Amino acid sequence: MNDSDLQRIKRMRVYCSKIGESITRYGDSLDVFSSDWDYYNSVSMSIMQIGEISSSLSDEFKEQTRSQIPWGIIKAMRNMFAHDYSSMDKNTVWETATKDIPNLLRFCERIIEKGVPDANKQKERRNNRDAR
Repeated sequence: MNDSDLQRIKRMRVYCSKIGESITRYGDSLDVFSSDWDYYNSVSMSIMQIGEISSSLSDEFKEQTRSQIPWGIIKAMRNMFAHDYSSMDKNTVWETATKDIPNLLRFCERIIEKGVPDANKQKERRNNRDAR
């Protein structure tokens, strides 16, 4: 992971946290979510931003973490929000916000905790990998 990836993961964490804050503020109810336009828009915009940020992560990082996070699905959801917002299924958005986003938040926090290994360690890992 490089520093740019780490900065993007930090931004994703902010949006994940904002979704959690919206759920705390408006309530943990699909009925309220489905009927409150502001609530729906708040969560949806954050999900869309997460997708936008994820598309800027390095291919190497996404490849290394694809078993943990479905990057392709995240990008696809962003594209649906961006290009066909009015047809988004509110149940799917709710499921994403309440089930997937907490998992993504935990992933981001683990990545941030690890940080970016210093250049010497990265080079050493590459050399060891190439020697195999």
